Amino acid sequence: MSKLHNIKNWTRQKLREWMAEKSTTNFKVKEFRADQVFYWLYTQQVGSFSEMNNIGRETRKILEENFWISSLEKAEKQQSQDGSIKYRLLLDDGLSIESVFMPHTSHNTVCVSSQVGCGMGCDFCMTGTMGLVRNLNTAEIIDQVLTVLKDQPEGEKIRNIVFMGMGEPFHNYQNLMQALEILTDEHGFNFSQRRITVSTSGLLPKIRRFGEEKIKANLAISLNGVTDNVRSKLMPVNIPYNLEKLIKVCREFPLESRRRITFEYILIRDLTDSIKDAKGLISLLHGMKFKINLIPFNSVPGSKYLSPSQGQSRKFQKYLLDHGVVAPIRISKGQDIQGACGQLVIGAKA
Repeated sequence: MSKLHNIKNWTRQKLREWMAEKSTTNFKVKEFRADQVFYWLYTQQVGSFSEMNNIGRETRKILEENFWISSLEKAEKQQSQDGSIKYRLLLDDGLSIESVFMPHTSHNTVCVSSQVGCGMGCDFCMTGTMGLVRNLNTAEIIDQVLTVLKDQPEGEKIRNIVFMGMGEPFHNYQNLMQALEILTDEHGFNFSQRRITVSTSGLLPKIRRFGEEKIKANLAISLNGVTDNVRSKLMPVNIPYNLEKLIKVCREFPLESRRRITFEYILIRDLTDSIKDAKGLISLLHGMKFKINLIPFNSVPGSKYLSPSQGQSRKFQKYLLDHGVVAPIRISKGQDIQGACGQLVIGAKA
């Protein structure tokens, strides 16, 4: 199997080009077969080339000689009282990652990981305690979505995808972008670009690059502090890329009509949840097209930080709303199964 390519690491365009190169005077592999392969992989979700019954035997033979089709084993599945499901998925090298299915009234969302662990070291995030073990390849990102899709009852669909699981997506930029290309491909998953959100801690060079891409997924920035002193304490990324630099890049980020940047702001008791902080948020982001997701801190065993009171969270939100800021409180799903924001953490080996 080591000599074969995992076909889910390839975009449809790369597969079309490969098929054109494979054609010989005796047998021509038609490029449109790549479109059909994508349909079978991502719409029909088949696990073998033999199931692709509108592709000729000779073409299937060539595919089988050069590719294999991956899948992820569900090592553990936990269901929350709120309907969320956390999956621990086993990778080929024995490492594990976590993905979370989150049901909402009008739609369903899957939260995917981009790395095993994370190297950003945010002080409030349990994933960061793992350190960065390795990047996920494109197939490992894609297979998380497929695993959750296959686990849905008949008729249930996934509308939204958020890259808010384990890892910093922009640390794994190439594989992230290939995954986005496959997820939005009209011959495959065909997810709307407007229904995919990529969250970053604030890697400025990659934010600039992301703004120049053809694929226009939504951008979310983990802000979590309105002064450099507080944000640097919580997020080491603020030391090389401080708030002044971050906000400048965000102001310059190209946004399509009716698009906004989402700023994620964690409310931590007595650290980021005061009305003074709310005033600072408004001042910091003034003049931008944005919304703020307020996320009450999810307490975890051993953490030095505390969740804010519900009353203080509401006061903070009301101040923003009264000043014309879109600021929903995002009640993190899956808290009772350690599946909420900042809670994904597992040992290096399954």
